[in-house]
Amino acid sequence: MIQNLIGTLVNIADTVMLGYVSQTAMSASSLANQFTFILFCLYYGMATGASVLCAQYWGKGDKKTVERILGLAERISLIVSFVFFVISFSVPATIMKIFTSSPDTIAAGSEYLRVISFSFMFMGFSQVFMSALRSIGKIMLPSVTYIVSLCVNVICNATFIFGLFGFPKLGVTGVALGTVIARITEVLICLIYSLRSSDVRFRIKYFFAKSGILFQDFMKIATPAVINDVVWSLASSAFAAILGHIGDDMVAANAVAVMVVNIGAIACRGFANATTIIVSQELGKDNIEAAREYGKRMLRITMVVSLVGCVIILALRPLILDFYRDKLTETAIYYLGTFIIMTTWRLVGEGINTCLICGCFRGGGDSRFGMIIDSLFMWLVAVPLTFLAAYVLKLPPVWVYFVMTLDEFEKMPVVFIHYIRGKWLTNITRDFD
Repeated sequence: MIQNLIGTLVNIADTVMLGYVSQTAMSASSLANQFTFILFCLYYGMATGASVLCAQYWGKGDKKTVERILGLAERISLIVSFVFFVISFSVPATIMKIFTSSPDTIAAGSEYLRVISFSFMFMGFSQVFMSALRSIGKIMLPSVTYIVSLCVNVICNATFIFGLFGFPKLGVTGVALGTVIARITEVLICLIYSLRSSDVRFRIKYFFAKSGILFQDFMKIATPAVINDVVWSLASSAFAAILGHIGDDMVAANAVAVMVVNIGAIACRGFANATTIIVSQELGKDNIEAAREYGKRMLRITMVVSLVGCVIILALRPLILDFYRDKLTETAIYYLGTFIIMTTWRLVGEGINTCLICGCFRGGGDSRFGMIIDSLFMWLVAVPLTFLAAYVLKLPPVWVYFVMTLDEFEKMPVVFIHYIRGKWLTNITRDFD
């Protein structure tokens, strides 16, 4: 939860500081990050595959295989990072035109994307490495790394946005540059830890080693998880594109609303990550019933915590509106006030689905179900309904947003049926020489 909080604070720092630049800069950064969010979901999927396998083999007591999994996951993440770097650096304007038709927003977003693309080559390594450490119960380094990264990001943002210490004022480009420096810092910390660690280490020989059947096991978990997260992120990008073509006021209000709901979702996502690790380690020990009971307990906790998150969001709503009142247009403020209320019920649905799909099911080695259910409901139900509301029925913007917030509840009944059946509980470890 602390790590999720710090990661969210980084995004909050970017959004708040860009609010001092202009609404266009904030909108451009928000839309450009829809592209980087797709990459992040790829990382999250790969990290999930590594985390589930590492946790189960750690529960089994097989440290060597854990390091082999880490090397394999890092190799794949580097390849993916390079592909996204080339695309983002080469055609940033083309990417921005997917999300908006505003020339000013496209120009600012293109500038942001070209610079932040350099961070991709570092982000994948740190995400996978820290996920592997969390899976074996080593949480101190990820927490320290995120704290250092937050401090570096905030200091660099302030320096490059406001022109401190003699540096020029770089605006939205300064935010991207601050992110690059923060990502480099994360990798340096990971490498230093790895060189001195007596637990799991990143080893070059496993980075280049043939993985054989371990690669197949990794892909069996990681591929559906990656597809699941990419499908989900593409749907989120589709939502952003729909809002973006309605107007910049919608984009700016949504950027802040997303930031707010991410604060509320911190605990839920932390519990989901913990559920994956706890369930996986128990399954690695062949404790099926213990894994089932832990999953049940974590679901109950998630429900309670998500409701508490809703209360916190509603309590903070007046303060948020007052803070942004002189930074956003009157229309954007109106949208924002309504959107914050709507994010509360979406938070409850997201918390429950995340605990089950990303926590219990993936922890049990069943990432395929999440891929199928998200693909079907996001692209055959949620996105078409939002598109229909915006462009066919031409509903008022607030009602379009309302339709968009129903996506988590549309799939929930099917998710609960799969959970109750219990077929997701599987020990996937093997015996290696």
